[in-house]
Amino acid sequence: MIPREILKQVRRIQILTRRMVNDVLAGAYHSTFKGRGMEFDEVREYVPGDDVRAIDWNVTARTGLPYIKKFVEERELTVMLLVDASSSGAFGTVQKTKAQVAAELCAVLAFSAIRNNDNVGLIIFTDRIEKFLPPKKGRGHVLRVIREMLYYEPEGTGTDIAGALEYLKKVTHRKTVAFLVSDFLAEGYEQALAIAARGHDVVPITITDPRELELPKIGLLQLEDAETGELITVDTRNPQVREQFGRLSGEAIGRRNRIFRSSGVDAIDVRTNRPYIEPLRRFFRMREKRR
Repeated sequence: MIPREILKQVRRIQILTRRMVNDVLAGAYHSTFKGRGMEFDEVREYVPGDDVRAIDWNVTARTGLPYIKKFVEERELTVMLLVDASSSGAFGTVQKTKAQVAAELCAVLAFSAIRNNDNVGLIIFTDRIEKFLPPKKGRGHVLRVIREMLYYEPEGTGTDIAGALEYLKKVTHRKTVAFLVSDFLAEGYEQALAIAARGHDVVPITITDPRELELPKIGLLQLEDAETGELITVDTRNPQVREQFGRLSGEAIGRRNRIFRSSGVDAIDVRTNRPYIEPLRRFFRMREKRR
């Protein structure tokens, strides 16, 4: 039995994200993800102005009249949401945790996908594969995807991004748009990302809390690694401590971005203290311009 509070959250996210999809992202998703190519539709008689390269010479020879091949876009896509459910997702110092932002953002993408009649699947992972929902269409399926992201209680605490990407390869048999949602506080996924990006359109979505970038000046502060449980006490009044923390955070982001560039993937950078709709819009605009 799903708790009533979870059902309320699902309903709230449904209302919020549906408005965003309808009012803000209408058309952007369709323009960005064009489908898997063109497929043959029919032949019709040639009319002046048609591309002569489309002439079907076999039909033309048989009928004695010029005919051309007509193609239509093969629109249907498969969208996979790979969602990091490790313990670090429970961190949040603004209004929402990283996990809550991830759930809302994935809902926007899922509703955008079904509006375009695409299939949506879900892989929840930590240091293991926690949950897999095969790709399907329809509003009811998307609501189940959202419920799982909010309701599912993972067994693992760590993060294995490489394992999630390898699992994606096992359960998908054609090119997929794979949104990889994580704070990317992990290592050892470089090779797996590069391999996955050769077969799929992998889009990393990084979710970061502002306190992961700089420390507030509030005195002694005990920090705990949510994934390992390791505790450390720091004096945030010390400017050198704050400076070193900021430098290490910047270096980690730099390493992450270099991995993305070397793998040839387009990443979306989301912060828990800013509206996530703007990074999505920038991503769609960038993809449209590139096309």
